[in-house]
Amino acid sequence: MAHSAGWGPYGDAYGGAAGGPAGAGGPGWGGWAPPPPQPGVIPLKPLTLGEILGGAMSTIGRYKGPVMGLAATVFGAYTLLIGIAFVVALSGVTDELGELMDLADRPGTQEPAWHEIRPLIIAFVIVVAVALIGYVLAVATVQAAMLTVLQDAVLGRPATFGSVWRRTLPRVPALIGTSLLTGLIAMVPVLPAMILFSIGAIGASASGAGDSDEAVGAYIGFGVLGFLLAFVPVVWLWVKFSLAPAAAVFEKQGPIRAMRRSSQLVRGRWWPVLGISLLAGLIAAVTAGVIQQVLSMIGLFPAMAAAADLGAHPGLSDLLSVFSVYIVITMVGQLIGYLIQSTFPPLVNGLLYVDQRIRKEDLAPDLARAAGLL
Repeated sequence: MAHSAGWGPYGDAYGGAAGGPAGAGGPGWGGWAPPPPQPGVIPLKPLTLGEILGGAMSTIGRYKGPVMGLAATVFGAYTLLIGIAFVVALSGVTDELGELMDLADRPGTQEPAWHEIRPLIIAFVIVVAVALIGYVLAVATVQAAMLTVLQDAVLGRPATFGSVWRRTLPRVPALIGTSLLTGLIAMVPVLPAMILFSIGAIGASASGAGDSDEAVGAYIGFGVLGFLLAFVPVVWLWVKFSLAPAAAVFEKQGPIRAMRRSSQLVRGRWWPVLGISLLAGLIAAVTAGVIQQVLSMIGLFPAMAAAADLGAHPGLSDLLSVFSVYIVITMVGQLIGYLIQSTFPPLVNGLLYVDQRIRKEDLAPDLARAAGLL
């Protein structure tokens, strides 16, 4: 069976790969079988938890250039975008912000009028919108890049920043579409829960002091019950479609077909996929959180020392100059957190995809052939 140099068996074996079992070659003397081949970061056999987590870490270590370089470039651009949006928005409302700060210092003044706070609200909404759109694009790009690198890592092939970037960009729209469709489907069980919660909140608000505390608690419990009932189907759907990003990149599938592939591969392996995905997310979140907290504390001490020299009524420029170092260090911590949380879980997700295809579609022989071992 011939395979293309770029995508190899990942896309060719859509309905199941041809070939013998993983690590084929037959038992040797005394029933001994040779170990499965390992051209890259994982052995070509059904994977254990340690092999999946270790394979993801090995990919980051062996391919640190395209992995960290591309992720840092994307999220660095995203952080710069937020910074520019913040500075532009702040420069447009400097006068209004100064007036509100002066108003807050005057004793006995009334609440600010709507026309005084409207520019601030508009600037805030614009910054948030830019941040959300940029975040979606950044996450999808980095996720596609990690899965692209993983294709080479499994086969033991070299990968450069440029080659990964060229193969990544065409898959970004598919990943965005996959995420949006998955989110919309997950909203189906959430909508009835929101209705129940709204009914409970309205009932609790309308009852007020006229009803007993037990009645108010019943209304609130009614709303909370709706979200508890929606939790199970939302988690089930999230796991069901969790391998769709890998299918979209590895097999060049569109969003709908990638979600069908994920459903097919997860069937019968729902609990392992859930557990390993949660563990990967937890490892990344804890590591990123610790680093961010340490950097925040480092940046806070000089800011507090400089703040002691400020007068009773510091101006906006004085506040920004004092806390600029803290803001920069905090943003660096956020960038490092983004790098960790956007690289490790997608790599684990991609290895889960490879593992399911090895288990269900006997992909290992095709991978060995693509790596030049057979």
